Amino acid sequence: MRAWVESIAERARSRLGQGRVADYIPALARQEADRFGIAIYTNEGELYTAGDAREAFSIQSISKLFLLTLSLRVFGNALWERVGLNPSGMPFNSLTQLEVERGKPRNPFINAGAIVVTDHLVSAFATPSQYLQDVARRLSGDNRVLIDREVLESEWQHRSRNAAMAYLMKAFGNIDNEVDDVLYAYFACCALGMSCADLAVALNYLAASGYSLQAQEQIVEPELARKINSILFTSGMYDAAGEFAYRVGLPAKSGVGGGIAAIVPGRMSVCVWSPALDINGNSVAGQYALELLANELG
Repeated sequence: MRAWVESIAERARSRLGQGRVADYIPALARQEADRFGIAIYTNEGELYTAGDAREAFSIQSISKLFLLTLSLRVFGNALWERVGLNPSGMPFNSLTQLEVERGKPRNPFINAGAIVVTDHLVSAFATPSQYLQDVARRLSGDNRVLIDREVLESEWQHRSRNAAMAYLMKAFGNIDNEVDDVLYAYFACCALGMSCADLAVALNYLAASGYSLQAQEQIVEPELARKINSILFTSGMYDAAGEFAYRVGLPAKSGVGGGIAAIVPGRMSVCVWSPALDINGNSVAGQYALELLANELG
């Protein structure tokens, strides 16, 4: 297994040099494009890594998985009254769809949907970002997991488009709390720094019927884990979700920090990281590594 993971990493590095590092968040623009890491955590508790798998990076939209899980634990199906379950077919930060559909985001993995999910958590917890950081530490078993304050400040300073979405949704009655409070919590969650190894371990509950081996806790019920994986499969890779499903066939969530977390239900969780992105905001080398993995797993 270890040699296989090393082999995937070596072949995935052939895609380094393609794509571009995200530059709309200045703190992310300084990432080195030639980094690559992969971590696999099996349902038996075995961790295999290669490359830069132990280096922390900004998880960005992968945090939407944690946000959704925690919100569903508190609010259950009532969440779906305010967030949809369908692919958007539009860019992840589109305003057009929100206007037409009266402030209800298509799914929880586009920015508008994640902002509504965060609004739920702001209603439920006094310090939602601190709570999410604590949960990420418990699920990963790594107490070094931190909110990167430089990334958080950078996102806060460049919040205009997300603020526009949030105020539009508030105008339609779909944001309960103060917009700035919701956005700050949302950006703080996106600014979590975690490694491939951290994320593979932390998200393994989605591969193990909702049970976290690391935390020794049933995080969600098996049926809910299956449903979260279904939304991941249809909406986790932005505009490329359909193409990724065809090529790779795994539920996955990407982030503009270059990470992609993927689930092999019943078997393992995987995280890859390489900062250079394609036009859809997904890691070029990371997608190729997951394609190799899926093909060779059969």
